[in-house]
Amino acid sequence: MAAAALAALGVVFGDIGTSPLYALKTVFLLDGGVVGAQQDDVYGVISMMFWSVTIIVSIKYLGILMRADNDGEGGVMALAALAQRLYANRASKAGVLLLIGIVGVALFYGDSIITPAISVLSAVEGLHVTVPAISHLVIPISVVILVVLFAGQRFGTGKVGVLFGPVMVLWFAVLAVAGLTMVVQYPSVLLGLSPTYAIAFIIAHPAVSFIALGAVVLVITGAEALYADMGHFGRSPIRRAWFVLVFPALTLNYLGQAALILHNPAAKANPFFLMIPEWGRLPVVILATVATVIASQAVISGAFSLSRQAISLGLLPPLTIRQTSKREGGQIYLPAINFLLFIGVIAVMLAFGSSDRLSTAYGISVTGALVVDTLLLLLVARPLWNWAPWKIVLAAVAFGGLELAFLAGNLFKVINGGWVPLLIAAAVILVMTTWRRGRQLVQDDRRRKEGSLSEFIEDVRVQNLPRVPGIAVFPHPNKDTTPLALRANVKHNHVLHEHVVIVSISTAQVPHVPPSEAFTYDDLGYADDGIEHLSIRFGFSDKPDIPRALRAACRAGVLPIDPAGFTKASYFISRGAIRTTRTNGMVRWRRSLFVALAHNAADPAARFGLPALRTVTMGSDVEI
Repeated sequence: MAAAALAALGVVFGDIGTSPLYALKTVFLLDGGVVGAQQDDVYGVISMMFWSVTIIVSIKYLGILMRADNDGEGGVMALAALAQRLYANRASKAGVLLLIGIVGVALFYGDSIITPAISVLSAVEGLHVTVPAISHLVIPISVVILVVLFAGQRFGTGKVGVLFGPVMVLWFAVLAVAGLTMVVQYPSVLLGLSPTYAIAFIIAHPAVSFIALGAVVLVITGAEALYADMGHFGRSPIRRAWFVLVFPALTLNYLGQAALILHNPAAKANPFFLMIPEWGRLPVVILATVATVIASQAVISGAFSLSRQAISLGLLPPLTIRQTSKREGGQIYLPAINFLLFIGVIAVMLAFGSSDRLSTAYGISVTGALVVDTLLLLLVARPLWNWAPWKIVLAAVAFGGLELAFLAGNLFKVINGGWVPLLIAAAVILVMTTWRRGRQLVQDDRRRKEGSLSEFIEDVRVQNLPRVPGIAVFPHPNKDTTPLALRANVKHNHVLHEHVVIVSISTAQVPHVPPSEAFTYDDLGYADDGIEHLSIRFGFSDKPDIPRALRAACRAGVLPIDPAGFTKASYFISRGAIRTTRTNGMVRWRRSLFVALAHNAADPAARFGLPALRTVTMGSDVEI
């Protein structure tokens, strides 16, 4: 548990843990300093920050939402899938729940591009305070850091977490000590933890407090990443790390910055670094830079998890997924997503040029994702936990009311850069809805062309086709319809192999599946015709190697074939060209987008370990 909590520190808490670098500074620099440095304003802001973190992060995410996992996975897609399962008997709600999930994950992708850029920039910009002579190198240094970060993703979040965990322990210790030093000098700042100051500030300055909300939200950036990264480490390590170290350190640091601003209003220009003694600023800049790299890791890992869930739900084309841990199913690496995130982060960083400008684009996608999670929480609470109506109303007011206020406070950012994450989210929604609709149309057309497998077997028996020596393997998702490659082989070659094995693959939510549970055999009605079906279950840590699994099934006595025969077996992939037509169902430009996505999907032969020289792609054209 301690090792898992340490690794979680190195991945999960980087985003929310680096908010002290820019959150309070942004509040007091908004609109030329509309929030004053006098006691009531400072205490009001600190109170708003503390209770926002308490209500949304500690109570909503760590206390409630982490109980709503989907086979161990967290995040908005897992929550949407869980909601669909709970409302499976209400077909009318399934599409709406999936659409809510799509919006939530799209907003998270927007956050995943903004967060690494603003986090790394805000740390490296500490050079303006410590070493002004090289401040012109902020952008080049930031780019190099991000290149190294994204290049290192292939080694897996577990290894990254073990490397970064001790660094984050040091980071949070520095946050706590720096803040505690100021709190000891000015203990009256502890009064700011009272919720009465937040209420009084809102009542006395409604317009100013509304504007301040647009920056106060920065203290909870990374809350969705906590939930999305649950599949990487599990809920218990994340909870323990938060309540034992992260939450106390963040609270002390924000209090320390507030105390500094109260007694030196000029420090609001950069209270985090100015709170550090001059001799320690350069080491803290270096440590902050490493911490912001870890902040980027939190959202990158979350993006990998959400992408895999989207693929499994049919919202994205099949992509190459590499399992990076033999023990944790959530620790994965998606090269395509990693590359797209890298391009987006670098483009945003170069376009905005500084963390101050980037802060104008930050917040909308974060608050939008929070609202989506709360909406799904309210939908699953009654069927999942049997919540009474008053509990649901209380959650709607406490969580939804606060998050809607944050969202409203961030809307003014749209014209000043907030349109960037919204544009990214819109593009993701377009891709996901296009792929889902196009896949549905293709599957409908394929099912018509595949036809019933049982009827196909009866026809083959009547035709009494010639049989040729050898084994033919046809990967296919089910045993109800006929693989297109099998139909094409019979139609054009007028023969069948001596053994025809139709193979269906599924992945279990355990690292390894024992041989006794891995295979399910079906002779498809006849034991003498050599046409058989085999279902294979892989664990999430198992490489889905079909040839090796077939030999294992033979050795286990499940598949009545000599395992040596598979050294020369032929593998037939059912894959025809996708042709666009003028039929109804999807506008032409979306059809073209779907075809482009399909062409870039992962190669099934490589995914299932099929030998290149003995693999044939056959089938017929599929229309959309």
